[in-house]
Amino acid sequence: MPSPTYIIGHRNPDADSICSAIAYADFKRQMGDEHCVAARCGISNARIDVILQRFGFDLPLFLGDVTPRLQDIMVRNVVKTFPHTTCGEALELIDNHDIRILPVVDENERLEGFLSVFQLGEFFIPKIKKLREMRRVHATVESITRTLKATILNKVAEDPVADLYLRVGAMDVRSFGRFTDEEAIPPEQSIIVVGDRWDIQQKSVQIGVRLLVITGALEVEQEVVDLAHKQGVNLIVSPYDSATTAWVIRTATSVDSLIERDCLHFSPDITLSELRRKVASVNTPAFMVVDDNHKLLGIFTKTDILKPVPTNIILVDHNELSQAVPGAAEVNILEIVDHHRLGNLHTQQPILFINEPVGSTCTIVADLFRREQLTPSPEVAGIMMSGIISDTLNLNSPTTTARDRCILDWLSQIAAVDVQELATLIFSSGSVILDNRPAKVVRSDSKVYEEYGVRFCVSQVEELGFANFWKHSDALLEALRAVQTEDDLLFAAMLVTDINSQNSLLVVVGNREFIERIPYAAVQKNEIFDLPGIVSRKKQLIPFITGLLRSLGLSQPR
Repeated sequence: MPSPTYIIGHRNPDADSICSAIAYADFKRQMGDEHCVAARCGISNARIDVILQRFGFDLPLFLGDVTPRLQDIMVRNVVKTFPHTTCGEALELIDNHDIRILPVVDENERLEGFLSVFQLGEFFIPKIKKLREMRRVHATVESITRTLKATILNKVAEDPVADLYLRVGAMDVRSFGRFTDEEAIPPEQSIIVVGDRWDIQQKSVQIGVRLLVITGALEVEQEVVDLAHKQGVNLIVSPYDSATTAWVIRTATSVDSLIERDCLHFSPDITLSELRRKVASVNTPAFMVVDDNHKLLGIFTKTDILKPVPTNIILVDHNELSQAVPGAAEVNILEIVDHHRLGNLHTQQPILFINEPVGSTCTIVADLFRREQLTPSPEVAGIMMSGIISDTLNLNSPTTTARDRCILDWLSQIAAVDVQELATLIFSSGSVILDNRPAKVVRSDSKVYEEYGVRFCVSQVEELGFANFWKHSDALLEALRAVQTEDDLLFAAMLVTDINSQNSLLVVVGNREFIERIPYAAVQKNEIFDLPGIVSRKKQLIPFITGLLRSLGLSQPR
């Protein structure tokens, strides 16, 4: 299933940011892109809540950070095994799934290590100087029987995992006994593989070997079976010839003794940028992903890290990375739909970029519906109406255009909602200043800008009059100073707009040289300024601030 595409507005979202994300996601779905999902990267406010409630929408999905992480690229459906698995079963898994490495977990899925095809190869390749190791089988009789698909003629109840040593009974019975003594391998650790050699069969049972394997699906005399039962010797019949049987028995070795337990593993939350640094010089075929309890979650290779990041986003109501969801620069930005000035955003490939000088992003989205001869639902139409009304102060902002008015009228007819009634509902939906702590107020609808080598932020709150602001001005100033210090800004500002009078107050803290050059009347010296007729941050305040910075030639110390 394709990954979703998240349509998301700027940090500290306002109504237009949320409404345009919801509406554009609906538009994309109507155009055939079923995987578009509206999202947000900030908390809601009373105005947004009342709009969504009015038209029956939930808050969009919250995405606080889209920075690519290991969990985005790791392989989740891991082929794994357990310590008691035989080498033959492990080889079969590796062959069937065409993999090079096999994680080993305990019964609770906790990682114990891994097994690679190279380790298995080293185990099976003959070591001429280590003849004893060439015959060692670390297994139970039951696992050997299972691996051989053998027939059981006598089974001893006690069957622990042990180091057993394999020998083919091909020599004369007199040599057989002498060879056993020279090897210094006790009978209870011996596996004897033999065909229809009655004398070797008898000798093996008499000395009490751990396991006697008769090959070639041959019949075994009842005398041998009875003696095996009396002596407590495991006796089975293999369907294979002696050479094949001997090789298959070695594959019955438990992987427990072959596990590489020095296993590099990572948390799924580690960022890909940090992960690349950590594994750059490590030569390992694969890496494990575990949770806090060491439970295996996934696996990845260096090749996986180089794969394209699967996260796709579309930005609405902004086009500057400083205002985008954290991590936006590291994922795939597919489109931008905005009505603000152009920022310094760079993309990896060409994208659809719609940027138009209108009063609201919802105006652009609604116009896309019209161009494609699509009719939004009454609910989506109402959502777009709300975005336009909120961002243009009910068409009273200097950013308002004739297209905003035309689109708002068209949407009003579809939604069957009176514009003035909706505006009254939106703007009387509560006071940001009264409903929130000062620290939240000053970050409400806050945007960070970078101009002429300096960083600053400007937030905006809209109130019905300035009474609420003056009751809390001292606390708001203190909160704004904290923002300026914490975010390392040249200055931090907040535009408090009175919707009734279409005037604003500018609250600003930070660089003294900048503040002293503000030409507006100071209501409170070097802190609060009266800005009559200023209601638009985008079209009026930001151009004024950037012009002032340019004339001052300020630079921010680092």
